[in-house]
Amino acid sequence: MAIYAIGDIQGCFDELEELLRQLRFQRGRDQLWCVGDLVNRGPRSLEVLRFVSSLGDDARIVLGNHELNLMAIAAGLRQLRPQDTVQDILGAPDGNDLIEWLAAQPLLVREPGVPYTMVHAGLAPQWDVADAAMLAGEVQAALRGNERRDFLANMYGNEPDRWVDALDGWQRLRFITNALTRIRYVDSDGRLNLTENGPPGSQPDSLAPWYESNKRRSYGEPIIFGHWASLQIEKKLDPVHRVYHLDTGCVWGRELTALRLDDERYFHVPCECADT
Repeated sequence: MAIYAIGDIQGCFDELEELLRQLRFQRGRDQLWCVGDLVNRGPRSLEVLRFVSSLGDDARIVLGNHELNLMAIAAGLRQLRPQDTVQDILGAPDGNDLIEWLAAQPLLVREPGVPYTMVHAGLAPQWDVADAAMLAGEVQAALRGNERRDFLANMYGNEPDRWVDALDGWQRLRFITNALTRIRYVDSDGRLNLTENGPPGSQPDSLAPWYESNKRRSYGEPIIFGHWASLQIEKKLDPVHRVYHLDTGCVWGRELTALRLDDERYFHVPCECADT
């Protein structure tokens, strides 16, 4: 069995099919790990969800910010924006089933015997991987239970921006969600900055990528993530930091990328799925 981790697909189903052909991906033998943002901006989000959900135990996904936004739209809590391309999901006969499938997915994946942790965006500096897994479970419980609508109504916002164990209620869940699905930069105190989204080197001197924080308790843990399309990395990010970035901007007309975990080999296909 091979495990392939794949970057943000964002509705680019044709490119996903081509990449899986290149990988010679075989159901029942191989496993597909998706870093989230399966949907939105690209033209075929419905087909992506139908395909990945059909893989059953042959797939592992984590929720990204676009999946959470889709759930909020489906719940009537957010309006569609001009750039959103999820209308086909909302109008599909199996749309509700697909939303329910998404709501059952985790925000962090760890598998026995697999020395990698997968999240959509990253980890707060104050957490080690065990902390992050436990806290991700708190959000997952809200999504899977009767609190889902209330959680979705309260998850938006950039505050609080720093983790303390005493956080509770919606502030606690909002911070956990922001760290796992939106983080890029942090300051020297470990506070999230959720406004800067350019590549490293473009940010103010007071900020650093989350994986370079000197307060990072997950240092040295192999972490797979996406989300940050402007973070253009061709190979393994930094072997010292042990992080693997897979969002190579398919929906922006660049590439869709997969990483075979067995030997850390990268695979790419060019994308014509540009968000216009």
